[in-house]
Amino acid sequence: MFLRRRRRDAESSLVRPAAAIVPRDGVTSRALLMVIAIMTFVAALIVGAVGLVRETATQWRTDMVREVTIQVRPVEGRDIAAEIGKAIEIARSTRGVLNARSLTREETSRLLEPWLGSGLDLNELPLPRLIAVRLAQNVDPDFDSLRAALKKDAAGATLDDHRTWSARLAAVSDAIVIAGFAVLGLVLVATMLSVSFATRGAVATNRAIVEVLHFIGAHDSFVAGTFQRHFLAVGLKGGLIGGGAAALLFAVTGIVPGVLSWMPGGDEAAFLTGQFALDRQGYLGIAGIVVLVALVTTLASRITVRWTLREIE
Repeated sequence: MFLRRRRRDAESSLVRPAAAIVPRDGVTSRALLMVIAIMTFVAALIVGAVGLVRETATQWRTDMVREVTIQVRPVEGRDIAAEIGKAIEIARSTRGVLNARSLTREETSRLLEPWLGSGLDLNELPLPRLIAVRLAQNVDPDFDSLRAALKKDAAGATLDDHRTWSARLAAVSDAIVIAGFAVLGLVLVATMLSVSFATRGAVATNRAIVEVLHFIGAHDSFVAGTFQRHFLAVGLKGGLIGGGAAALLFAVTGIVPGVLSWMPGGDEAAFLTGQFALDRQGYLGIAGIVVLVALVTTLASRITVRWTLREIE
């Protein structure tokens, strides 16, 4: 009982000079801090980018599911305006269809403008006319009967339900998400390796002090806790720096399209830059990355210290 009390008193007296065991401002600590900040920044960018891709893909797929298109191609000997009217009436009478309207020539021209340029005269080209069909949310549309009715009563009219594009979009978005999480895993593994090497270096540099602590009766848990607290502080600081930089980058890029829209030619520039604004879940994901990096740093340092102490013994 007396020896156990003396050992506990010795360990408590060593808590105050713990900074001498692991220098907080050493070269290794500063280098590790920068590595963790960079790793956290990359990981936060990955999480934010994956969230943006999933959100955008979900919005696109929702729009595709709620809207289909009827194309009415010009047929010799038929009045295309009459055929468009027939197709609209057929669509509106189909179960699950909320509304149907024909796109004007101006709207069709704007759709083709990115490929064919401005000032296009649609009367000179045998282009199909488009009918936008809006679907009800809680009713499954009867596409088979709609296709059959269009084929029978509306010459040159075909239905495009966008299922092919939706499937391709889902495959691409899922592939991006999987690739993003794979890269995130590699970043976390690289962070663990960096912390492990830094921890082994710190233990090796202060081996004499660790041996003295063992000699006076300090437990491995006390020594490991000293290193663990040090690297937890480094991990939190580096994670906050990297995560804060990533959050600031997303916040700045989120307002860029709005700023560009006020400049001459800004609409095209804003379209090219895209929208990189994160929602609250995206910023919560970045905060989660900061916590995860700190936990990974702490766990890696603790495991490494215990293995290294066994080698010293």
